[in-house]
Parts: sequence; structure tokens; C-alpha cells
Amino acid sequence: MTHPSRYSVHLGALMVAFSFISVASTASADDALLKFVEARRASDHAVALQLWNWAEVGYQEEQSSARIQKELRDAGFSVKAGVAGMPTAFVAEYGSGKPVIAILAEMDALPGVSQAAVPERSPLRGRLSGHACGHHLFGAGSTSAGIAIKNWLIANRRSGTIRVYGTPAEEGGAGKSYMVREGLFSDVDVALHWHAGDRNAVTNEPTLANKSAKFRFSGVAAHAAAAPERGRSALDGVEAMNFMANLMREHVPEDARLHYIVTRGGDAPNVVPEFAEVFLLRSSSQPDGDG
Repeated sequence: MTHPSRYSVHLGALMVAFSFISVASTASADDALLKFVEARRASDHAVALQLWNWAEVGYQEEQSSARIQKELRDAGFSVKAGVAGMPTAFVAEYGSGKPVIAILAEMDALPGVSQAAVPERSPLRGRLSGHACGHHLFGAGSTSAGIAIKNWLIANRRSGTIRVYGTPAEEGGAGKSYMVREGLFSDVDVALHWHAGDRNAVTNEPTLANKSAKFRFSGVAAHAAAAPERGRSALDGVEAMNFMANLMREHVPEDARLHYIVTRGGDAPNVVPEFAEVFLLRSSSQPDGDG
């Protein structure tokens, strides 16, 4: 569970900002950037803590998205909200010309992981969601990095376009996919992001692409005790599919993953279910056709 610390969000903003300017910067420019980000430490922490407390799940990040947009508008960015058909998605832009630099800002929480801002497991009464993967830090840090780069462009009289993309529903909702489909990244030269973790490092490890789908089964309802022979259980279809999915694990590449949850299995054990559903996620670094 990621604690909403000042240190983590501060490091994230620095890492993204420095990765942008490291090639062309001078020592004095680096110092100026460091001082600017350092001056934002308190405000970055405040934004991160607000996102932590709201803990809004994918596609429902209304307060979180609005808060990040306000930070960017106040810093002089133009903001297009509700892009790609998603009310909480946005693109904030400053500058013109090349290069076009995208910084990704995530903000969604996970269902079922309610957590107080303490370093041990402590669910909050009345709250069902929480930031188990540090997206409150991600959103705040990326926003701060975008503002820092904007100021760097001005101070150094450089051309270029800096964009902060508010990307909803990273936690299983694939919000970025809709933004890519709408062509919102088509002119981007490089996209930068970071993620909260337990160490400060730059890695070049591959990540896993994923596909997900909900499989729905229809059956025939019947009284499970009085007339079970008249029923056709939709839940049997779900269980058979899950069994076969588990057998597949022996025959997929080492890095492939299969996850699923039963989202609907019936309403009462004494009624043969006429509808059942399983939500399956498959992820792998291999292209389709190779596992």
C-alpha cells in the first residue's frame, strides 16, 4: 500500500522533468528546475492527499480530474476536458511546435482496497476504494512535472509543446486505449511517465499488454430442489470456462498472465442461475499469435 508521502510525489515530478531536459540542459538550468520543483513540494503533497482521500475509481474520477485540471489552468495551460468520450479524460497543453512531449497523469483508485493514510493496513469505514498503486502520487507528480517543463521552456526560450494527459481508468478500464483511438497521441514525439514504488530508479524493462473481456452465459432458471432437471445452469458455463482457462496456464509463455473474477453467478443457491458472467484479463509481452 503506497503512503501519500511528500517524498514520493516530489521524486516523481523531478524524474519526469529531468528526463525531458537532460539532453539539452546546463548545470544552471538543472539547478533552476530543481529549485522550482522543490518550491512546489507543499502544493504537490496537498494535491496528492486530496486524490488519496477521494479515491475515485476508473471513469468516476470527477473530483480528481477537476483538481488536476485546475492546477494546470492556473499555470497557464489550455485544457480540453471530456476528450475521447470520457468525462474525466483531458488534455492540457502549453507551447507550440516540436517536439511534442506528452506526460501521463493517472488518478484512479482500485475498488476493495480502502485505506487510511498510514503505513499499515487500515481500511476506512464507509469507503470501499483506495489508491493501492500510487495513482494519487502519479497524477500530482506528473502535473507538477508538466508545469516545471513549461516554465523551463519559457526561461530558456525554447520551442516545443508540452501536454499533460489526464488518463482515466488505468486500473483495468483501459482509458488510454480510447484516447489513442481518437488520435490524441498521433503527433506526440515522446510520452513520459513514472510510477510510485519502493526505490528511485530508471528501468527499460518491457511491460505487459493486456486484453480483457466479459463472457456472459445464458441458461434456463428452475427451482434447484423441486425441479433441477428443468434448469440449465449458466453458472456451469462459467465454471467450465474457468477450468479450461486454468488448464491453459501450462501452455502459455512464461510472462503471460490470466486473471478472472466471477462478476455474476446467480442470485440464490436454490435457483438454477439463468445468467452468469466472468470477467477475464489476459496479459503478455508476446504479440498475438505467439501465445
